Amino acid sequence: MTTFEHAAHALLYAGILTSGSQPILAHDIYGHLTNSSGRSCCDGSDCRPARYRILPEGVDMLINNRWIAIPRGTLQYRMLEGDTGETGGGHWCGEPWEGSFITYCAFLPPTLAAVD
Repeated sequence: MTTFEHAAHALLYAGILTSGSQPILAHDIYGHLTNSSGRSCCDGSDCRPARYRILPEGVDMLINNRWIAIPRGTLQYRMLEGDTGETGGGHWCGEPWEGSFITYCAFLPPTLAAVD
């Protein structure tokens, strides 16, 4: 095998290792979170960064290209360690249900607690 082929194999192997581990590490920021009842926010559900908007009626989050209303009881105002900042601190945990979504937990930056 040539030096070039060795280098190509090493890069391919490194890419496979990196691509497989990053989603797991990225999702780890949600594993310890619980809702107000003590239930895990991420227990078999989908957690992800989510854009948000504050409206007079409450908070909406953009999930799968749809704005959904977030129930007040699911909101927590805190920064998540490991947040990359792409959504300004908004995160959502839940799952699809009957054409919409169930929200288990939603997170906004603590600076917005006074706005709610």
